Amino acid sequence: MYVAAAQAKILGPEDVYVKKGSTISLTCSVNVQSTPPSSVSWHHGGAVLDFNSPRGGVSLETEKTESSTTSRLLVTQARLTDSGNYTCIPSNANPASVMVHVLNGKSRFYSLNSRS
Repeated sequence: MYVAAAQAKILGPEDVYVKKGSTISLTCSVNVQSTPPSSVSWHHGGAVLDFNSPRGGVSLETEKTESSTTSRLLVTQARLTDSGNYTCIPSNANPASVMVHVLNGKSRFYSLNSRS
């Protein structure tokens, strides 16, 4: 019997546009078929996010139920250097990624907290 590996999913579009100074909010959901992941880590540009960095303003909320695990990453006061690929990596599921674009100034493309 073949059982597919659990797959993480970042809710919302594959490309997220936020204005400099706003809050980046990314939500990763893992539907659990057997055992919930023991941990969910977030990476930015291939490196594990450091929640104790001098930059500050980066936080994580994780909620576990019998059938799913949800991890929400918040980055306040978005900077241009916060742009890039963000990946949610559950301990027992395939990862999911999203591209974040922090825009300097006005643009017709940005949307604040557009993920749902």
